[in-house]
Amino acid sequence: MFFVKLNRSKIEVYGKKGNLLPKGFTDESIAFLHNLLSNDIKGLKEGEFNYNLWLTPNGHPREEFFVYKDKESFIIDTPADVNEIINQFNKLKLSLQVFFNNLTEKLSHYSIFGDEINDFVRKKFGIKEEYFKFKKFKNIIVARNPLRINQNGYDLIGAEEDIKDYLKDFKELSLEEFEDIRIKNCMPAIHKELNEKILPNETGFLEYMVSLTKGCYVGQEAVARVYYRGTPPRLLVKFNIKKSANIGDEIFEDDKKVGFLTSITSDGRRGLGYILRAKAEIGKTFKLKDDKGYVKIESICKPNFE
Repeated sequence: MFFVKLNRSKIEVYGKKGNLLPKGFTDESIAFLHNLLSNDIKGLKEGEFNYNLWLTPNGHPREEFFVYKDKESFIIDTPADVNEIINQFNKLKLSLQVFFNNLTEKLSHYSIFGDEINDFVRKKFGIKEEYFKFKKFKNIIVARNPLRINQNGYDLIGAEEDIKDYLKDFKELSLEEFEDIRIKNCMPAIHKELNEKILPNETGFLEYMVSLTKGCYVGQEAVARVYYRGTPPRLLVKFNIKKSANIGDEIFEDDKKVGFLTSITSDGRRGLGYILRAKAEIGKTFKLKDDKGYVKIESICKPNFE
């Protein structure tokens, strides 16, 4: 079994309760997050969490958040700078009575995974959880989260001293090793595969990134328009790389641009990127700009943990 310590911000979000809120909203923090982020916040029950994108009006990802529904508040987990997010949220809340508490220094975050991880979690924490649910065990949030690296795993969030004792029999991975696993497992990441050039529809993970039934949120129209047309223009794929390649390299068929690379493993042998849907054929080889190298489609990205 393996663990890696993640560097992510934590923010508690809570709001004023009131009787004048729209139906289904029990406090103003629910209304704020539900109308800003891409997934169904209002539908979250205590002990559940989901993945969210903060989109531009054109539907392009600008940031990501895992949103955990606690008893009286939400805990949001993001790679973004905590002060920047709180400042932006304070501007966006307008007259809503919503408050933000920086928990980053108090809460360490570990991702754990491996062949026997379910048995370990049941034995040590007495928890048998479904995907996207969590429980607290002695002040540690234990959340079954497959969207870190597209495989079964858990997040442990809590005080450093409370968590470390549980990890004595684990092998520690570096962030670079963890990133290599993410790429090999075909899991899109914010600011890499989830960037200003693409729509969530193109990643293969749309069902976990947005709600298509919750109503309006920033970027919703662009996402819904492509979804109801049925076919996004590009697909996220995993490549085998021959010779050399760099993140951002354009991919060509003959002299026509058909895609681009977004992530590359540390050994330079595999990468993720987007390819035109019509060209997304497993085993097909393409050249990179200026013939610096070649890429061969190994697989089309999709959830592998179900």
